[in-house]
Amino acid sequence: MSDPVPALVTLHLWRVAPAAVPRAVLRMGSDRPRVRRTPGLRFAKLLGTGDGRTFTARDADVRRWGLLATWTSSDAAREFEHRSPVAAAWRRLADESWRVDLRPVASRGTWSGRQPFGDPVPVRSDGPVAALTRARLRPSSALSFWRSVPPVSADLRGRPGLRAAVGIGEAPLGLQGTFSLWESGAAVREFARAPAHAAVVARTAPERWYAEELFARFDVVGSTGTLDGRDPLA
Repeated sequence: MSDPVPALVTLHLWRVAPAAVPRAVLRMGSDRPRVRRTPGLRFAKLLGTGDGRTFTARDADVRRWGLLATWTSSDAAREFEHRSPVAAAWRRLADESWRVDLRPVASRGTWSGRQPFGDPVPVRSDGPVAALTRARLRPSSALSFWRSVPPVSADLRGRPGLRAAVGIGEAPLGLQGTFSLWESGAAVREFARAPAHAAVVARTAPERWYAEELFARFDVVGSTGTLDGRDPLA
């Protein structure tokens, strides 16, 4: 199912103290129906995070949690931020928070059977951009996929122009992706052409790693807060 291109996409990342981890885990379950009832919301996923180095359970960061959402308008996103009890509860729980506002400029594939970012016309941007990948692994192919990840992850983190990268997932195993923030579209394209990444892409179809996959690129509209003590866009 293809959604219209959303007016705005937001990604919230909340970091909690070790003592607050059990409450954060509970919120991941209890907030799902509340989020779905938010006016102006089209699509949302509550997410766990990790460092994305292997995409296995040992990557998980139990102190950082996220919410990806698409909106019919920037006003709807603003209302959620300032009036939603879900957002207010996470602000109270978190000892650090970061929100980035995004506008889709390219998207292919599906997420839970939907095209949440619609079918935007690809454009090139001179400003900061973000990339999101998400996949549902075939169980029979998981081991082969996991073995392919470390060289790409190491190359990603050494790339010029990378501002931030976070592993994201709806479950500890099998449903995972990466959100990365770059200083320019050119930096993203350079990474995509790098040998380690290109080799993995070439193996994707013949090895049938994914039962479902999505790749999207966004212009960065703005951000608030900090990630690991800094503003990645500063």
